Amino acid sequence: MDGAIGPQGVGNPESAEDSGRYGTGLFTPDGEGEGERIDYGALAYDAVTRARLTSLGVGPGWRCLEVGAGTGTISRWLVDEAGVDEVLALDRDPRFVRARPDGRVRTMTADVTDTTLAPGRFDLVHCRFVLMHLPEHADVLRRLADWVAPGGRLVVGDAIDLTTALSPPSAYQRTMAAMWEVLREQIGTDITWVTNYPYLLRDLGLQEIGTEIVVPPLTVGAPITAFWKNTWGGMRDALEASHLLEPGELDQALAELASPSLAALSPGMITSWGRRPPPSS
Repeated sequence: MDGAIGPQGVGNPESAEDSGRYGTGLFTPDGEGEGERIDYGALAYDAVTRARLTSLGVGPGWRCLEVGAGTGTISRWLVDEAGVDEVLALDRDPRFVRARPDGRVRTMTADVTDTTLAPGRFDLVHCRFVLMHLPEHADVLRRLADWVAPGGRLVVGDAIDLTTALSPPSAYQRTMAAMWEVLREQIGTDITWVTNYPYLLRDLGLQEIGTEIVVPPLTVGAPITAFWKNTWGGMRDALEASHLLEPGELDQALAELASPSLAALSPGMITSWGRRPPPSS
């Protein structure tokens, strides 16, 4: 998804084997407030993504694939502001994405882990907050790279937490740590490998590779702060059942996020990009 802490473009909602996938046990698309939660993540990170895609030259003439399209904020921006010719928004449940009658934004209901999936070749393949939830992330990343046309760009991003383990103890810090553990246990989320992105892209044969990390400011009323409030609220039952927090500690953490004395660091986003070499002249 184009938000944070997870895409909708993973897993098969009709498969019992996917009960431990994102969107089946936690963060179900039809859950109360899920669209709002995704939008808060988009508000926190879309400006960063837009700036990066602009710097890479995205514009008229480009065909784009958006994997894990969330509420469609980047898909719409690509058409309305960047002026690309076409966006295919691939998502396991694309209910939040509005397709265009003119065909410039199309949706595709699909499981990105499906090894038979072949959406085509694109000048841009963008995938944000998806691979961190997939045990088979390396295989999926390889397929994403295969969908990039010669001369095109692959841009991938996921959550990165540079602070929780070393932050001063607080209800906020303990709740953040508990969240990552619950996500790992229940849906397989793993962000320990994401700093390998530039090396993974290089090993896939991409060139002109770059990587950046952005940590949005965690202030009262900021989109990222609202995102964590909504995320933890939606995970309340799982967090409290985990016994990783003391009774009442989650509410203390939520109160910290609303307090003028809030002083903490949020997890951020790591983005890597590379270019598939054009054919030899």
